[in-house]
Amino acid sequence: MKTNVFIIAAISGFVAAAANAQTTTFDNSEAATTAVEDIEEAITDAADRDLGRFGNEGREIGSYGSVSLRGTSTSNDGATSSDVGVGLRYGTFDGVNGIDVTAAFVYGVEDGVETENTLQAGLDYRRDFNDTLFAYAKANASFDKLSTTTGEYKQDIFVGAGLGYRIFNTANTQWSVQAGPGYRAAQLVGGGEVSEAAASVSSNFYKSLTDTTYVTNDTDVIYSETATTVGNTLALNVALTDTLTMRTSYSTNFNDTTDDAFSDAENTFGVSVVYNFN
Repeated sequence: MKTNVFIIAAISGFVAAAANAQTTTFDNSEAATTAVEDIEEAITDAADRDLGRFGNEGREIGSYGSVSLRGTSTSNDGATSSDVGVGLRYGTFDGVNGIDVTAAFVYGVEDGVETENTLQAGLDYRRDFNDTLFAYAKANASFDKLSTTTGEYKQDIFVGAGLGYRIFNTANTQWSVQAGPGYRAAQLVGGGEVSEAAASVSSNFYKSLTDTTYVTNDTDVIYSETATTVGNTLALNVALTDTLTMRTSYSTNFNDTTDDAFSDAENTFGVSVVYNFN
């Protein structure tokens, strides 16, 4: 299975439940993350799920990149709406040091009024010390210009660093965890601001079921005095050919400032087609 994964086909199935206003959770990959309509779900899956796992494991030496683009326009009984989504990804690996840059932008208009205007971006650096231990540094940012719900972030920036450890690292099973301190700066709806120390913990799991089928589960937690956000994405991936994979995923995003319980979290089901290339 090739290591770099990028979405080039739109979501063919999409279900959202408990869609309360949410903030982002910044899972790298991993990011990505946190869906905003189907294009962001697709782009975030691609950005957040590099099959190399944490700490450069399984990556090929060299550089890669991709651009994902989706646009729609609808006219119904005189009403018109349109939206566009753009995803960018670039990475490089020299055998020890790995760098990944990702970005996702979504913009929508309905009858001349903006309905979406969001940007998510991430920068990740990882350095391997040996087969099981690695260090990382990351910066993630999310901007939502149209956010109007009290307690919701208009801007959320997190930077952090720490250490990671591979618990399992075999051909069929890989599980890595990473954790470290960070700093969070955010602007809330209503003019409130956040500027405080934070911490992040992430878990990254991969299990091969057959030669063509594998399961992944990514979990990310970011804690600060203002808020704790949790993101989890469980996915079943089936290789259709050497380059095409169908991905079925279920993502949950929880924020304790806007959700009273995990039952209030945002849950997203997505089906996408993934093109693998280096």
